[in-house]
Amino acid sequence: MRNNNMVETLIGALVVAIALGFVVFAYSNTNASGLSGYPVEARFSSADGIVPGTDVRLHGIKIGAVSEVDLDPKTFLAIVHMNIRGNIPVPDDSSIKVTSAGLLGNPYLSIQPGGSAKNLQAGGVIANTQGSVDIMGLIGRAIYGNTSSAGASSPAPSTAQSAPPPAGHP
Repeated sequence: MRNNNMVETLIGALVVAIALGFVVFAYSNTNASGLSGYPVEARFSSADGIVPGTDVRLHGIKIGAVSEVDLDPKTFLAIVHMNIRGNIPVPDDSSIKVTSAGLLGNPYLSIQPGGSAKNLQAGGVIANTQGSVDIMGLIGRAIYGNTSSAGASSPAPSTAQSAPPPAGHP
């Protein structure tokens, strides 16, 4: 009986050690140990799937991460705060959009650099944004057609019906 308790204790300790190993591995590989760089923000009409830790990429290369997502109570826009690596200058006229890696991939923010000679400074705002696309809505429209507005499928009235009759006809 005492021998079984010792085996169970050793197996339990091994399970805990493996779980801690996974936690350390995940912590070190997600760069959660420290987001360094300069802070910038962008405002989106739709930021579906964007959470703290989401990648910020430039031409597919990770250059930063989202640090916080808020909602502006006046405009109802999503305010996305992110940190960009300090050695990566981003032109101040750049644009940013919510995109994903493939159809079912994780969302990320993709920066398209502008042509300005001036770069974003700490606390800068990327003004040109494009929110996330509703894939399920697009698929639904492709399958069922656009039924969102009444009468969208009915033909437009003919202008000939409302025109006055030609001169000389009653």
